[in-house]
Amino acid sequence: MDLEKNSEHIKNSLKEIYKYRTELHAHTSPISSCADFSPEDVVEKYVEAAYDALTITNHFSYPYRASRFEKEPTASEFVNWYMSDFYKAYEVGEKIGIKIILGAEIRFAENENDYLIYGINEEILKEIYEILPYGVADFKASETLKDVLIVQAHRFRNRMEYIDPSYVDGIETFNMHSGHNSRVAMTVKFAKENNFKIVTAGSDFHHEGGEGMAALRTKELPQNSYELEAVLRSCDYVFEIGENSIVLP
Repeated sequence: MDLEKNSEHIKNSLKEIYKYRTELHAHTSPISSCADFSPEDVVEKYVEAAYDALTITNHFSYPYRASRFEKEPTASEFVNWYMSDFYKAYEVGEKIGIKIILGAEIRFAENENDYLIYGINEEILKEIYEILPYGVADFKASETLKDVLIVQAHRFRNRMEYIDPSYVDGIETFNMHSGHNSRVAMTVKFAKENNFKIVTAGSDFHHEGGEGMAALRTKELPQNSYELEAVLRSCDYVFEIGENSIVLP
């Protein structure tokens, strides 16, 4: 009983210190064709789950360049299309009291690996669009993208390919999508072996019941993509998994 009380005390103390809850990985429809819910519905779900901030990380991928348009779009056309779901979510968030933060889940032409990016705006997304036909090494070598935080998503999910760890800033260790085996323990071990200080946790929300499975808990509430990037680079945060367990990164 003493151990149980002590555990709850530690957990509650960490929740008080890191009191703000942010979702780092969520998708909306129609921009992410694999997602089931509109931006408005996703925002409402996260308000109901008592989150303080929601990061929209829709798919920003090479396969979408032509498949979602009658002809291959320009960078501006693609980014304007991509941002439409974000602005719908942002408008609702402003009305009902939750911060909506811009992110993206990018995929290059070289393979099916996915990468979450933070610290971005529309102009940066246009730069990234031009690199999609190439690969993550080209992203990392870009001088104009050097300040963008890039995190490899679900590193050990099926069909993921090995990359040089130096090409990314961090690893999504806790990907809580229930429809995929993201091999969380293997990813945590990989992050430690490769000395990643930046690790993240996300619900990877697409479908009913998958919302709110992971939260980044922070001392201050990030107001935008750049402040979220700064928090992640600081490594001053904890994770909440399944609305109960507190995990130290």
